[in-house]
Amino acid sequence: MNAMSFLVNTLFDLYLMVVILRIWLQLAKADFYNPLSQFVVKATHPLVAPMRRVLPAMGSVDTASVMLAVLVVIAKLVVLYLIAGAAFEPIPMLVMALVTVVKKAGSLLFWMLIIRAILSWFNQGYNPIVMIMEQLTEPVMAPVRRIIPPIGGLDLSVMVVLIGMNFLNILLAQYVPYWGII
Repeated sequence: MNAMSFLVNTLFDLYLMVVILRIWLQLAKADFYNPLSQFVVKATHPLVAPMRRVLPAMGSVDTASVMLAVLVVIAKLVVLYLIAGAAFEPIPMLVMALVTVVKKAGSLLFWMLIIRAILSWFNQGYNPIVMIMEQLTEPVMAPVRRIIPPIGGLDLSVMVVLIGMNFLNILLAQYVPYWGII
């Protein structure tokens, strides 16, 4: 991978993470007055607002933000293919874009769980970043915590969720096209 491909890949992936955070913040009904939430909204609003006029929300899912996430990946792939001088086909590119959005969302969840677990070892008082991470990860952690309550003050739900995510990742790599290569 040359330097230009690295730069394109990194910039598009960073913006994709911000778009995924926007979708996730809305689904989790997180505090939109949090500084991180405000950053995410301001960074994505110029592209999401015009798309909302055309794509109405479906229930609690903001279809404009989901479409933006897919378009960000498609734009990244087009630029990378142009840099490499490779030909591309639209259908495989669309499948690859959808798989990439799901995998990046899983990757984001993975790292938020790891960071949340590490931060739980320290008493921070009120920290807006920790609060938003709790709001985003709690919908995944709460069902596991109901089945496996903390044992002796030790919360094993993070470990169970991470093992489950890893199992799902390995399973999907066997059956979903492009899952193992992205």
